[in-house]
Amino acid sequence: MTTKFVTGKPSTMGDSYQLNTTTIIRHSARTFPEQEIIFRTATGGWDRYTYADSYARTQRIANALESLGVSPGDVVGILDWNSKRHFELYWAIPGTGAVMLQMNLRLPPGDLGYVTAHSGASVILVDETLLPVAEGLAAHSPGVTDWVIMSDRPMSEIETTLPNARHFEDLVAAANPDYDWPVVDEMSAYSACYTTGTTGRPKGIFYSHRSIYLHTLTAAASLDIGADDTVMPVTPMFHCQSWGFPQAAVYSAAKIVLPGRYQAEDLPALVDKLIEEEVTVANGAPAIFQPMLDYVKTLDPKPDLSRARLVSGSTEPSLSLMREFYELTGANVIHAYGATETTPFVAVNLGLKPSLRGTMTDEEMWDRKRSQGLIVNGIDVRVIDAEGNTLPHDGESVGEILLRGPWIAERYFDLDDDGDHFLDGHWRSGDVGSVDADGYLKLTDRLKDVIKSGGEWISSIDMENAIVGIPRVADAAVISIPHPRWEERPLALVVTTDGTPLTLEELHAGLAERFAAWQLPEHIVHVDTLPRTGVGKIDKKALRLEHAGTSTSTE
Repeated sequence: MTTKFVTGKPSTMGDSYQLNTTTIIRHSARTFPEQEIIFRTATGGWDRYTYADSYARTQRIANALESLGVSPGDVVGILDWNSKRHFELYWAIPGTGAVMLQMNLRLPPGDLGYVTAHSGASVILVDETLLPVAEGLAAHSPGVTDWVIMSDRPMSEIETTLPNARHFEDLVAAANPDYDWPVVDEMSAYSACYTTGTTGRPKGIFYSHRSIYLHTLTAAASLDIGADDTVMPVTPMFHCQSWGFPQAAVYSAAKIVLPGRYQAEDLPALVDKLIEEEVTVANGAPAIFQPMLDYVKTLDPKPDLSRARLVSGSTEPSLSLMREFYELTGANVIHAYGATETTPFVAVNLGLKPSLRGTMTDEEMWDRKRSQGLIVNGIDVRVIDAEGNTLPHDGESVGEILLRGPWIAERYFDLDDDGDHFLDGHWRSGDVGSVDADGYLKLTDRLKDVIKSGGEWISSIDMENAIVGIPRVADAAVISIPHPRWEERPLALVVTTDGTPLTLEELHAGLAERFAAWQLPEHIVHVDTLPRTGVGKIDKKALRLEHAGTSTSTE
């Protein structure tokens, strides 16, 4: 498919003004210097400072980076949590013209070493708590010339085997307080992030200043973020820029709450802070929001979160999760869709658009919230069949989702063979779904995860979320297993809240309303936990390998 490109009459506007990330924080710090940023401390407590304070440190950090020899085009890696320093580096590194490498600390050393070498990183800044990760990485990263340790403790109290280790705060304290920000060509890379490599080596996406700037405007507008909001980026800042929430929050001059380092057992403290600071916008995966909800259930009285928009990605949130959050607290769990290759904002489900209000029952409206929502302005979407033919947006024609736009990747970094991932300027998502006549995107599966049984498709995503809605079910996965007659059949892997196995009768009863009898699994495997990837998704590849020998009915 060929798109005609034309050039019209030249404009008289400031088209030479480059869209740089630096302008976002510079303008907000100028106009809202008093706005607060709350952050988690190294001891687990909380502290706060202002946009003006943060911007002042950002300038010093930019000078400190240049004192290390960092130049435009260099790649600087970060190994850190959602911290105050990480937030400052979000602006300082790209503001110099260098590239901020987002390093997924959950990757194994070999993959993380590949990311470091492949990206060409020469400097890595590491939080003191992550020194074991950095020290394990050092052997795989011969191109790194400087390791900078970020800590509140003096260098004399820190022990490390890292070569040429420097102390971040010492460098910042010695740096000039004023920095003359260069104008960076907006087509230059501001940051890089790598896929988690579930199918081969991680693949690199280098985002431009222009792409993140336009993404920021769209995210802020789509989520209606303003200066009276409080934003908590819960999603790791080392993966896909925490879905662009730090940038959208700063652009909107919102109050920010940075949760720092947290684990599953720390989620109650995050919920307490979310309530205390009256957070109105937060992001996370269902694997994060479900334990948060479980903690909220223990609170009496229940908090009023009626202003909160909890943006859920990674996997589709279950209907039970969305309904219970709303019924208990008034919080709106918003389903959104995107990927590393899409920066990631592609679609968001804020509810019914005006033309549909009053046309659906309560149950139909809740069912509509299961969709990924409306494609945001600026993104083109195609649905294609196996032969590459474009399918209509009728809600029934199901195929692979293709995406194109100013913050969608057009290629991978330094990858010779990426032709299978792109088609006619579109990125091939590998997601299977449809777009209905009202414009709502609904994914039914991944191409590699869809269950093909007797020539028909069964959505593992829809079935998983239906199973999670069954009483006593804490988590669930559905994978395909070979069948001699039907090619593949679904296998349900279930984690229960009380440790007691779910019966096949309970499973079928819970699925009966949404699935035909022929689609129902014949087998359940009771498990204590489900394996997850570095970004929190259920690791279907590992499950398929583990259960490849599971027997199936031959009738």
